[in-house]
Amino acid sequence: MNSYPTEPLKCWGKAKEIRQKYYENYAKAHDQGGLRWSGSAWSFDALAAGLGKDVYPLTGEPYSASIAANPEFNTACQAAADEKGWARDLCSYMRTYWGSMYLNRYLWGGPFPKADFALQIQICCSHSKWYQVVAEHEKIPFFCIDVGVGPYQSLDEARLTYVVNQMQDAIVFLEKTTGRKFDDQLFIEAVENECRSTSLWAEVCALNKAVPAPLDEKTMYSLYVLATLHKASKEVADFYEELRDEVKDRIKRGIAACPHERCRLITDTQPPWSFLKIYRYLEGFGAVSIGSLYTFGLEGIFADQPDGSWGPRPTPSQLGIQIKTREQGLRILADWNLSKPQWQHFYDPDLKTKMILRIVKEWKVDGVILHLNRGCEGLSLGIMENRLGVAKAGIPVMTYEGNMADEREFDMKKTLTRIDTFMETLKLTRLEEKVF
Repeated sequence: MNSYPTEPLKCWGKAKEIRQKYYENYAKAHDQGGLRWSGSAWSFDALAAGLGKDVYPLTGEPYSASIAANPEFNTACQAAADEKGWARDLCSYMRTYWGSMYLNRYLWGGPFPKADFALQIQICCSHSKWYQVVAEHEKIPFFCIDVGVGPYQSLDEARLTYVVNQMQDAIVFLEKTTGRKFDDQLFIEAVENECRSTSLWAEVCALNKAVPAPLDEKTMYSLYVLATLHKASKEVADFYEELRDEVKDRIKRGIAACPHERCRLITDTQPPWSFLKIYRYLEGFGAVSIGSLYTFGLEGIFADQPDGSWGPRPTPSQLGIQIKTREQGLRILADWNLSKPQWQHFYDPDLKTKMILRIVKEWKVDGVILHLNRGCEGLSLGIMENRLGVAKAGIPVMTYEGNMADEREFDMKKTLTRIDTFMETLKLTRLEEKVF
C-alpha cells in the first residue's frame, strides 16, 4: 500500500486571516466612513470597486455557508424564514441569509450590518428575488444584471453587448445611489485582479491532476471561498499566487493531501456544510475527493490549453492586452464571466456531463459522487441526466440526497451506508486502524 508524506499548507493561516478580515471590514465599514454592499458571490464586484477602496461587500452564499456550519445558529435562521412563510424548497442559502437578517444577528457577532445597496446578477432562478427581498426589508437601493444570455460557445456580439450595456447602467446606478464619482482606474485594476485571481484558482485546480493529489476537496473549500468573497481584490489574487507556488512545491516534493491515496473521486455541487466529515470517512477507504466541477468552476476560469488539456484561461495581461478604457474593461469583465464553467449547465445538462467526464479523464478519477442537493435548484438542475451520462460512459457513480444549508434534509447514517456500498463497487475496504 502506498504511504505518501503529508503536511499542512503553509499559507493556511493567511487564508483564515483574509477571510476573517473580510467579515470584520464589512461590519466596521461605516465606522470608517466606508460603504457596504451585498450581492451574490457571482456579482460583478469589480464594478463596486470603482467607487473607492473603502467599499466592502458581503456575498450571500459564502456567508450562508458559514452559518450552515454552525447548526445552532442556522436552525434559528431557517426557523425565522419559516415564520415568514418562505417555502422550504427555496434556495437554502437564501433562506439562511434572510433568517440572519430577520433575526438581526450577524454570524461574527453583533447586529446584522445593513448594506448601503444591493448589486446582483441573475442567472440562477432565485438570484434577483433574493436581493429584492433584502432591499425591501432593509429599504436600500437594488440593481440586478441579467447574464442569462446562453452558453459561452454561443456568445456573439449582440449578447455580449447586452450584458455590457447593463453594466454601464449599473455604474450610473452606483454613482446616483452613493453620490460618489466612478473611478475608471480603480475599476480597471479590479478587473485585472479578478482575471488574475480566477485564472490562478483554475491553475491550482489543474495542479491537482498530480498523483498523489496535493490538495483534497475539503481543504479546497476553505481556499476557493476567498474568490467568492472578493475576487476583484488584489489581496485575494496575491494569495492565490502564493498558493499556486506552494502547491507546485508540494507536487515537486511528493506531498499528498491523503497519505494513503488509492482511489480518486470527484463530487458535485455544494456539500452539506454541517457534515463535511463525510470526506474524512472516504479517506478511511484510501479514497480522496480531488475536487469537483463546483469547486473548480464556481470561480475558476478555464480554457483549452495548447496541449488540448483543461487549464487556466490566460489573463488579458498574459496575452499582452492593456486595459485602457472603461468600455474595454467592461467587455473583458463580461466575456470573462460568461465563460465561467458553472454558468454553462444552466442551459443544457449535457454541457455539465461533458465537463464532468473531462475532469474524470484528465484528473484520473475512479468514481463520481453526486449530491442531490435540495437546497440549490440551480446547480442541481439536470443532475439525474448527469448521472445517466456518467454511468453511460462507464464511470462508477453514486448519488445521495441532502441539502447544503438545511441539516433537516440530510441523513448521515443513510449516506454513510450508501458510501459503504459504493466503496464495495470500487473494490475498496476500510483500511486497518493502525494506518490512520
